[in-house]
Amino acid sequence: MRRPLLLVALLLLVAACSTAADDKPATPDPAGGRWQPRPGTAWQWQLSGRLDTSVDVPVYDVDGFDNSAAAVSALHREGRKAICYISTGAWEDWRPDAGKFPASVRGRGNGWEGERWLDIRRTDVLEPLVAARFDMCRAKGFDAVEPDNMDGYRNTTGFPLTAADQLRYNRLVARLAHDRGLAVGLKNDLDQIPELLADFDFAVNEQCAQYGECKALTPFVRAGKAVFHVEYELPTDRFCDQTRSLGLSSMLKKYELGAWRRPC
Repeated sequence: MRRPLLLVALLLLVAACSTAADDKPATPDPAGGRWQPRPGTAWQWQLSGRLDTSVDVPVYDVDGFDNSAAAVSALHREGRKAICYISTGAWEDWRPDAGKFPASVRGRGNGWEGERWLDIRRTDVLEPLVAARFDMCRAKGFDAVEPDNMDGYRNTTGFPLTAADQLRYNRLVARLAHDRGLAVGLKNDLDQIPELLADFDFAVNEQCAQYGECKALTPFVRAGKAVFHVEYELPTDRFCDQTRSLGLSSMLKKYELGAWRRPC
């Protein structure tokens, strides 16, 4: 029996739309496709020593190179999210990819042994290197990245970096993370929070209480984005009341960032 011409036309139209949709790459929802930590979320930050998973918090921020996919999977089995710590603004001489960073992009030391500021203007060199590091984070199953040393323009790097250079580079770093489905945190760089708030999913800060800067982080909290914060030199009774009232996720740590912590 012959089908009515209208029905045949409709069937052909549906098939054509389906084929066209299949030909297009999947585009994840930028709002729903990534993890979004909320203000007040408790966390652990451990970058040295054997990973201690006994801390009862929902978020772990750990070294991306030093921790395996199995370690990330173990955190996920406990219902935790995992942040991949990666330095994107400084060269570290002990990393397995250190030799891929040419001498021309390595500047002055940043105060930590074996580390040097990077010339963030050289995105032709740095973009593929950062992308490869984020690929590693994604392959290991991390939910987010913490790109460190994101405020070189405010430091003596050996390069004439400007605020515009930093904005351009930080937005590149955020895009590279988001392209891989990873959430990304803004590390320090308080002065550029108004310009970068929309590009980052959370913030990570060191010592805002010691330097009287914590209020500068409140745009993240107002936007429903977590601020993960640590102090090293102030006792908890000198900062916890203030940072708790601001909505920050605060704790006291030691500079080596081992397992020890004293949360607010």
